[in-house]
Amino acid sequence: MATEASHTDAPLATAAAGAPDLRVRGLAKAYGRAVILDGVDLEVSRGEAVALLGANGAGKSTLLRCCLKLVGFEAGTVDLLDQPVHALEGGGLRRVRAQVGFVFQRHNLVRRLSVLDNVLHGVQARAFGPTTWFQALAPAAWREEALACLDQVGLAHLARRRADQLSGGQSQRVAIARALMQRPRVVFADEPVASLDPQAAAEVMNLFGALMRRAGRTFVFTTHNLDHALAHADRVVGLKGGRIELDAPVAAIDHGRLHTLYAEASRRG
Repeated sequence: MATEASHTDAPLATAAAGAPDLRVRGLAKAYGRAVILDGVDLEVSRGEAVALLGANGAGKSTLLRCCLKLVGFEAGTVDLLDQPVHALEGGGLRRVRAQVGFVFQRHNLVRRLSVLDNVLHGVQARAFGPTTWFQALAPAAWREEALACLDQVGLAHLARRRADQLSGGQSQRVAIARALMQRPRVVFADEPVASLDPQAAAEVMNLFGALMRRAGRTFVFTTHNLDHALAHADRVVGLKGGRIELDAPVAAIDHGRLHTLYAEASRRG
């Protein structure tokens, strides 16, 4: 059995006071001749909720992944939590990623394990080894924290249920709880409710948005749903053809114009 590394639950270094949590400059990404991002500039302030809108292929998901260097990029800089992600490798990059919860469209749960086991996996952002794999091996404090995260998403009563016995909405709630278990300072979400039916999507997004606001976390999410963007973001950033077409506070947006712009982007995308 692999030896468990020493771990600490002490918080990682924080960003400098007054600095935005995310600053992107001149970001360019292409796959072959297909330009996905073309000189994108973006800043997200600490505690701000930002919705990324755009048609398929507009670059929303790629932008999120570039911000964590999950995919490489040809040009530009990304500073996340006051760290130059574009210049980091190895342990430095892992330390930044550990402070960012990422919720994907696919829930990525280990289906044969319990709900509680899956939430516990979020502790791997700050520790590793066998005690992070199964709740039966984990310290009592971690199990209690995982249960508290489940309680925040309304699923503490399902802690012992296998993940493959959950509905789609329940599975995404567990994925959110797992992200909370990381103790993230920033949360990214890529189409987090796109795979759910409209009622479940609304319920999960309402819960997700409320949790982020209550905790004051920086929250960046991609969506095709204009209502979700307007309800849960402070600011909307619209991408089209790899460039930012719109960047405005929700309160300043003409809703009719936003729908029109998005419809035009969808037809051309």
